[in-house]
Amino acid sequence: MSPRRVTIDQTHLRGHVTGIERVARDLFAPERLSPHPVRLVRSPSLARMILAQQVGLPLRGMADRSGLYLFPGFPPGPLCALIGTRCILYVHDTFLITRPRDLSWKSRLYMAPSFRLAMRYGRRFLVNSHTTGEALRAVCAPDALVALLRPSVADVFGLSGSAGPAPYRAGEPLRLLAIGTIEPRKDYPAALALAAALNAAGVAAELHIVGRVGWGRHAFLDAPPPFLTLHGYVDDAALRRLAESCHALVSTSKAEGLGLPLLEVQHGGLPVIAPEGAVFSEVLGGSGLFIRPEDPQGSAARLIDWLGTGTLDAAARAARRNVARWNALAAGDAERFRHFLAAGPSAYAAAGTVPPP
Repeated sequence: MSPRRVTIDQTHLRGHVTGIERVARDLFAPERLSPHPVRLVRSPSLARMILAQQVGLPLRGMADRSGLYLFPGFPPGPLCALIGTRCILYVHDTFLITRPRDLSWKSRLYMAPSFRLAMRYGRRFLVNSHTTGEALRAVCAPDALVALLRPSVADVFGLSGSAGPAPYRAGEPLRLLAIGTIEPRKDYPAALALAAALNAAGVAAELHIVGRVGWGRHAFLDAPPPFLTLHGYVDDAALRRLAESCHALVSTSKAEGLGLPLLEVQHGGLPVIAPEGAVFSEVLGGSGLFIRPEDPQGSAARLIDWLGTGTLDAAARAARRNVARWNALAAGDAERFRHFLAAGPSAYAAAGTVPPP
């Protein structure tokens, strides 16, 4: 089959690029989709973004009867139902309809309704993990194609050349790093409770949070505890220095579609502490320490036991092996997706899809 034109919605990419947006940009970069010609659609403003997603892109799709239309960020407008199977949505998670209480009012007003409609008329979906795919299967049409396209994880912070995380010595502060926008879904109060429980148990602990303040009310910002350092947004070089000074990355997120920072820091061998749950097990394999954020005392005890066994060096080696494992899986997904662009759904006849339950 001859190359097919691929139009990619990048109207949501403006200014600072988040981790999810970086995936959307890099995973579908024109050079990665060669030899298929790629047209990127951008917008200078929020109003123009909405106009393009709701009207402009659907009209282009109806006029262009052979091209594919890919939405790697925001869900498409309902008129994209007229494009049929040539409309492809990349799904990072299903929070827009499964966790409405953790959404900002903008997401509730604009993104969630579009996502619900896409679940009704969409027939082509790409997902970033098995966990996301299984969650999507519960809400999309039974006959839809749900294909894995796990993103490769680049060493964006330049950690692969580092000697590894800071060595931990008993009696010295345990420095925990958390990365992500301060918003309800990240559940930073649980991370604070874990650090407080460690201090109460006699293990001096510091919590370093890197991320902008997003939506929602966060009482801990008004009176931060002494063990908390808020770094706000930092550039990659500053985050690298901070990661090299910390002993582990901690996530207490209520849910994730993937949890990109968990893999990104593993290039530097930083051990990862994450909640028990399907997506965290899928992403980390056996390389992480799994805790229950709702039980800070029990989680602190588990972490103290972990430190006591001297496993940080082994955890650092396991972290690097794990990110290599993930990238090998992502490379296979990328190859199947390139075959899909040329051959259609038959590319997924053998592997790479999430089957209906």
